[in-house]
Amino acid sequence: MIYKEKFKVQSNDKMCTFHNVTAEAKEALKKSGIQNGILVVYSHHTTCGVITQECAFDMSMTGLETLQQDLIEVFENIVPTQRKEGMYLHPGPKALKFAEEHDEDARGCHNTDAHLRSSIIGRSETIVIDDGELDLGEFGFIYFIDFDTTRARQRTVQIMIIGE
Repeated sequence: MIYKEKFKVQSNDKMCTFHNVTAEAKEALKKSGIQNGILVVYSHHTTCGVITQECAFDMSMTGLETLQQDLIEVFENIVPTQRKEGMYLHPGPKALKFAEEHDEDARGCHNTDAHLRSSIIGRSETIVIDDGELDLGEFGFIYFIDFDTTRARQRTVQIMIIGE
C-alpha cells in the first residue's frame, strides 16, 4: 500500500528555518493505516533538507534550538553564507539572465550556500514504521530545513508512506 500527502510551511528570510514536522508525519501515518513499512519525508526544493535529530530543549539567542544553531555554525565554517557577488562561481551570467526572465531578483539567485548545504544534508529522510509507530527512538524528531535566507517563502513538505 502507498499513501502520500503534502503540506506547506512558511520560511523566514533572515536565517535558516527549521520546521519540526514530526506531528504531521505521525498524523499522516495514522491516516494511512499502514502498520509496517517506511515513511519518507522529502523536499523537491533544492535549497532545503530533511534531518532526524533530537530536540535540544535549550534555545539559542537566535531563537533556534541549540543543536540547530550548532549545525548552522558548523556550516558557516565549511559553506559560508553567500554575502556578496563572486563569493562562489554560481550564479553565473546565464543563471542570472534566466532568473531575470522569470521575474526573480539577483539577490534571490545568490543562494549558493543553501544549495550546497542541501546537497550535503540531503533532501529526504526515511523512517522505519514498526507496528504503526515511527521508529525515531526516544528523543527523535523530523526537521524540514530551509537553508535559503534570501527571501521568505512557502515550502512544500512531501510525505510518502509505503508498507502494509
